[in-house]
Amino acid sequence: MSALNDLLMPKLGLTMTEGLLAEWCVAPGDRVSAGDVIFVVETDKVANEITAEADGVIGELLVGQGETVPVGAVVARWTGPGHASAATTAPQQPGTASASAVASGGRPASPAEATARAGRVVATPFARRLAFEHGISLAGVGGSGPRGRIKAADVRAALAAVAAQPAPVASAQPPAGARRCEVIRTPSGVEQTVARRMVEAKQQVPHFYLSSEAEISELLSLRKRLNADEGALRLTLNHFLIAAVARALAEQPSQNRIWRDGEIIEFSTLDVGVAVSTERGLIAPVVHDLAGRSLDEIGRIANVTVGRARDGRSTREDLQGGAITISNAGMFDVTYMTSIINPPQSAILGVGSVRELFRPGPDGAPALRREMGLVYAGDHRIHDGVSGLKFLNRVIALLQDPYCLLRSINI
Repeated sequence: MSALNDLLMPKLGLTMTEGLLAEWCVAPGDRVSAGDVIFVVETDKVANEITAEADGVIGELLVGQGETVPVGAVVARWTGPGHASAATTAPQQPGTASASAVASGGRPASPAEATARAGRVVATPFARRLAFEHGISLAGVGGSGPRGRIKAADVRAALAAVAAQPAPVASAQPPAGARRCEVIRTPSGVEQTVARRMVEAKQQVPHFYLSSEAEISELLSLRKRLNADEGALRLTLNHFLIAAVARALAEQPSQNRIWRDGEIIEFSTLDVGVAVSTERGLIAPVVHDLAGRSLDEIGRIANVTVGRARDGRSTREDLQGGAITISNAGMFDVTYMTSIINPPQSAILGVGSVRELFRPGPDGAPALRREMGLVYAGDHRIHDGVSGLKFLNRVIALLQDPYCLLRSINI
C-alpha cells in the first residue's frame, strides 16, 4: 500500500470546535472513489456526510463510532491526498474530509469495530441519525431507496419490528444491590455532547437575568383578525415574537453581537434563533435575513426553517449565526422560564404562557389583562443590565403595540 496520509475532522462551521463521528461508512482496505461517503459527522444535531475528494484506499481508522473529537484531529489514514495544518494551509471548503486543521492523535479502532464496519452501507443522513440514536446497525436494514439506499422509513420499520418481538424473560432474582425501579443506560453520543455543552455554557458564560410581562390583548385581537383571512398565512405568537425581537435588534445593534474566543463579533444581518422541541431533543435553528421582511414573510421563512428542524433535515446554515434565541414554552403552562444561553450566542428570551388576570386600570377599577411572562438572559461579558433592560422593554413595547410589526424591518 502507498504511503498513508491523514484524514482530519473537518471544520463545518465558523463556531465548530469538535464533532461527533457518528458512523464509519468504510473499513480498512476499502477502495474509495472521489465523492464516496467516508464517514458521518454530527454537529449540533445535524448529520454531515463527509466525502472523499479523490480516489484512494483506506489504511486505518483511528477514531471509533460515537466518539467526539476536536476539529483537526486525525480520524483515519488513507492513500489519498495528505494535508498540512491550518497554520500553513488555508482552510478548504467545508463538507469534504480534507478540511484543513491542526492535526492531533486518536486511538486505533478495535478489531471488533473494524470487522463490524466491513460492509459499506448506503443510507440518507437522517436514516443514519435514527439508527445511531436507537443503537441499530444499518447492515441489517433493507433499503427501499434507489440502489438499495436506506431511508428513514426503513429504519423506523426495523425499529417497529424489534419492538414487536417478545421481551426477554427477566431473571427471577435481580443482581445483589440492584433496585427494581432503576434503568441504567449509557447516553448516546448526541446526548453526551448536548449535556457537556449545556454544562460548559452555564459554567463559562456569566448569565444575568431580567424578567417582566407583556400585556398582549391587542396582539391577540390583531392575530385573530389576520387569521380570519383564509387565504393568508396563519400567524402564531412565535411569528410576532420573532418580528419583535428582530426589530429590536435593528434598533439596538449592540444586542446583535456575540463574544467568541476573546473577540466581539458584530452581525450585520438580522437573524433570530427559535428553540424547537423534536424527537431528538431540543434544537435551535436560526431564522435568517429578516431585514426588510414583513410579518407574513417572517412567518413563512420561520415555518420553513422550523419545519426542517422538526423533520430532522436542518442544514448547517440553519444552526449557525444569530445573537439571540427565542425559547417559547407557553404551550406547557408555565409563567416564567429562565433559559440557558445557546453558545456562541449572547442572549436568550424565555417566553411563558399567556395568563388572564385583573389589575387596576387607568380609573382604578379592575381590568382584565392578558399577560405573557418574558425572561431575558444575557451574557455579562458583552451585555449589561441597562442595555438588556432597554432591549427587553423595547420587545415588550412592540408586542403591546403590534400594528408596527406589520411593517417591514429596516436596518
